[in-house]
Order: sequence, then structure tokens, then C-alpha cells
Amino acid sequence: MKKLCIVFKQPPHGTAHGREGLDLSLLSASFEQEVSLLFTNEGVLTLVKDQDPESIGAKDYIATLGALPLYEIDTVIVCEQSLLELGLTESDLRIGVSVINSELISGHLNDVDEVIVF
Repeated sequence: MKKLCIVFKQPPHGTAHGREGLDLSLLSASFEQEVSLLFTNEGVLTLVKDQDPESIGAKDYIATLGALPLYEIDTVIVCEQSLLELGLTESDLRIGVSVINSELISGHLNDVDEVIVF
């Protein structure tokens, strides 16, 4: 089984990067690849609770995060430094995540077969 890590670095609205990354994640998992998600930089904003993207004319693809367990995507990582820089805590996020430091992130990225950045 191939191990794939999808990295989200862009903010959730304004581009299609986040939606495309999430679509690729679900599609890859449906083909029995082991998928992990890493949210860093402004990509962490994708996980913030109580967003209303439709109020700014954006599609609400973020609700799809609730489907991750159905696709057996259990590894969702958030960069600890990015969370701090954005003034957020784990309780501000809409799904359960593992908040880890850059050293552990490097280790995770070394353990996967492929990394795709959005």
C-alpha cells in the first residue's frame, strides 16, 4: 500500500487548492492508499470551526472534512508553530487532529512514499 501525505499550505478560500487537495485525498483513499493530511501555514485556517464560506460567495467544501473517517483517513496533522502564529488552539478546530512540532513533521514526511503540496 502506497503512503501519501497531502500538505495544505494555502488559505481555504480564494483559490481551489484546498478543495482540490481534499478531493485528491478522498479519491486516493478510495483506491486503498494510506492517506495522511498535514495542515501548515495558512492551510491551518481550513480547519477553523464555524466558517461560513457561502457568505463570501465560496463553495463550502470544508464540510467534507467530516467524511474523512469514512475514507479511513485517520492521520490529520497540524503544525504546532503555524497554529501558534495564527493565534489558534486545538479547540478552535472543527475536527480532531494531532498537533506536532516541525521535527515530528519531518519524520512523518520521511515515512511516506509521496508528498503532494496544495
